Parts: sequence; C-alpha cells; structure tokens
Amino acid sequence: MEKQYKEASLADALIPIIILIILLGSSVYLFEDNSSYGPNQIALLVAMGIAAIVGMKNGYSWEDIEKGIVKGISRSLGAILILLAVGSLIGTWMLAGTVPTLIYYGLDLLNPSFFYAATCLICAIVAMSIGSSWTTAATVGVALMGIAIGMGMSEAITAGAVVSGAYFGDKISPLSETTNLAPAIAGTNLFEHIQYMLWTTVPSIIIALILFTLIGFGADEVDSGSRIAEMQLLLNQEFNLGLHMLVPLVVLLTLAIKKVPAFPAVAIGALLGGVWAALFQPDVIAKMASEGATGILASIMVVWTALFDGVVFETSSDTLNSLLSRGGMSSMLNTIWLIMCAMTFGAVLERVGLLKRAVSAFLKGATTAGDMITRTILTCFGTNLITADQYMAIVMPGRMYKEEFEKRGLHQLNLSRSLEDGGTLTSPLIPWNTCGVYMHGVLAVNPLEYAMYAFFNLINPVLAIIYAFLGIKILRITPPQLKQAQEQI
Repeated sequence: MEKQYKEASLADALIPIIILIILLGSSVYLFEDNSSYGPNQIALLVAMGIAAIVGMKNGYSWEDIEKGIVKGISRSLGAILILLAVGSLIGTWMLAGTVPTLIYYGLDLLNPSFFYAATCLICAIVAMSIGSSWTTAATVGVALMGIAIGMGMSEAITAGAVVSGAYFGDKISPLSETTNLAPAIAGTNLFEHIQYMLWTTVPSIIIALILFTLIGFGADEVDSGSRIAEMQLLLNQEFNLGLHMLVPLVVLLTLAIKKVPAFPAVAIGALLGGVWAALFQPDVIAKMASEGATGILASIMVVWTALFDGVVFETSSDTLNSLLSRGGMSSMLNTIWLIMCAMTFGAVLERVGLLKRAVSAFLKGATTAGDMITRTILTCFGTNLITADQYMAIVMPGRMYKEEFEKRGLHQLNLSRSLEDGGTLTSPLIPWNTCGVYMHGVLAVNPLEYAMYAFFNLINPVLAIIYAFLGIKILRITPPQLKQAQEQI
C-alpha cells in the first residue's frame, strides 16, 4: 500500500525559502566576498533542515527525505567531475605555457578601447562553435581574464563580458545541452526553438556589445601600453612561448566540436597539458621541482602536483604570480562543497513537495501571454535560486507549465524560449548555483561582482518580458477547449 502524505500548504513551502533568503542575505552582509567559502553552505544546510522538518510534519520519513537527497546530489555528480577536470586543466595549461601564450598574443591583438566588446564576441563565437559555456570560460575565458589583468582592465567587467558571450553562443548552438533540453521538455523542434530565440537573443547581444564598447572607450591606452609591454616581457622571460603551445587548446576544442562528453574531453586536455609542460617547459619545471628531483622524476612530480594542487609561480611580478598561480583539483573543492549543499536543499524541497506547491501558487491568476511568460521566467529564476541547478530550472517549470500554455492558446515555442530566458541565462548570476560557482572557480571573480556587467544575461529576460506584454513574436494556437467546441458545431 502506497504511503499517504499530507499536501503541503503555501506556508509550508514559503518557510524554508524565506529562511534561506534571510540567511544568505546575512551571510553576504557579514562575510562579504568570503560568503561562498563556508557561510553560504551553512545557510543552505540550515534551510534544508527546516524543509526536512516541514516534510516530516506532513508525513515524510527521514528515509524518504534521504533518498531525495541522494537523488539530488547524484544529478550534480557530472558537474562535479567536470569541475575537478577543469581544475587540473587550468593547472597543467598554466605550467605548459598554453594560457601564458594566449595571454601574450592576446595582449598584441586586443585594443583596450574595444577589449570588453571583443571579449564578449570571442566567447560568443567559441561557445556557438562547441556548444558549451563552461568549456569556453575555462579556456579562452581564463586567457582573456589574464589579458585584462595585463592591460589593467576591470576583472569584473571582463568576467561579465566572458559570461555574456559564452551564454549567448551556448544558447543559440544546436550542440548545447540546455538548448536541446528546453525544446525537449516543451515539445518543440530544436531548430524552430533556436530560430524563435533569435528574436530576443540577437537584440540583447547587440545592446550588450554596444554597452561593452562604450565602457571600453574610458580605458587608459597610455597606461595600458606600459602594462602590456611589462607583462609580455615577464611572460617571455618565464616561459618558452609559441603557437605550438596552443595544441592542447586546439585538441580540446576539436573534441568539443566532435561532441565528446565534457568530462573525458577536459581530462584529455589536462593530461595533454601535462605532457606539453614536460616537453616544452623544462626550466619552469626545474624551478618548481623538489630539492634533489631532476630530469624525468622532476617532470612527473611537478605535473602530478599541477593536476591535483595547481601551480605556484615566484617571479619578480606579484601581478603575474597572482595571475598564473592557480588550478588543481583542490582549487575546486570549495566549489564542490557549495554545489552539494545547494543541491541537498533543492532536493529536499522537491522530495517533500514544497517546490511544486510554491510554483503552482505563483502561477495562479495568470491569464494573458504577458502574465504567463513573465511568471515562467521568474519561476525559472526562482528555481535557479532555490535548487541551484539550471537543469532543474528548465525541467520543473517546463513540465508544470506545458499544459497551462496550451490551455491559454500559447504555442509551446513561447514556453521553450522562456525556459532558456529565465533558466539558462540567470544561472551564472547566482553565487550558489552550479553555474555561478563554476564561473567563480574558473574566472576567480565572484558572481556578485560580475553580475551587473553580464549585460546579455540581464537584458535578455527583460526583453522577453517586454515582448510578451507588447505581443511581439508571441505565437498562438487554438486552445483545446475552443478547438473541441468548434469541432462539435
């Protein structure tokens, strides 16, 4: 006999959510930039405990809740493996001179006045080609952050430009997981979905590029010139640079284009970086090797260390040391800690029915296209906040709202586009979301700092809501009730 549970009330659903908001706000206020290094995790676990107590009140046992937690955490294991591989990749690519080479040549090619706009555009092209915002940020994004430091540009604005470009390219690429997931949930065709998204994505990225260009005009080119020359001299002294150092990058991008899964692709890139370091950076390895270790033994130990604990450079420049001393699986452990705590909270809310109750209450009273699309986008954003997972922010609202769109005579393309506008694009703006913590770990900039400069991610959802209320590119169908009545006449 199936166990009966008491249906959650709206108050039940809101209590843990409100407590979480209060705790996270207090965490940011009290600990500022360090809030993601422990305080946010505690806030999420305390709120999870409150949600579990509410669930037990409604008849759920701890065994029921624990199964939900295990299921929720298991959804994040793929992301966790990718994060560990990315940590290794950053470490070996720093050691091999791959990232330093990208920085060196990038300093020659990129003009400070157009740097932010160019950063956005470069990331957009790469992400569109490979269908992955994460891989884009971990490769060219890391290099562009280094170039920004070399030019004396803002790291927060650069990170915003990387995120904007990466998510635009990801969103319109048929190779992207989320771009395939949204139409699958809504029941629409992939290429029709991409074509329909262009009406909001293209104007949004154009506005973002204009804003990045305007901001770039304020850059001090004279000061940047001296910074660039100094940075290039130091890089040339420290590493053996050359286009052959970019082979690990070319291999990784090729694997991504061939749709090799992200974890093995990034892992291969990391290992290849280690081989390249051993072959082409013997002087760098000699400086980092333990006392008494030489030759092959030194190479093995330094590369091995780069894979699990990153690299630490000691040059005459503190700026260069800070820029290049990064990577290793260990650098991602705090990020993984945050992801697991966030997924645990979201999993409990889902298991005991609190998330579904909150979402269904939010939809009540929506009648017009503007209401429906606005509430869908806000629901996706709220699900990103609560469950900390962009896939949940697409799947759950998509399943719940699919029939409601049809009842109101709205084509499912409106739903699939809204799921991306609200789910995919807002995920990297939230510090405890899997995407936000990933970008923080890779770009070394807190989402709270770059969020206001991720113009594409901010503009696109707003533009989609404006379109909905103005009736611009809103596709309609005959509601099933009206269709049935017409057939009976």
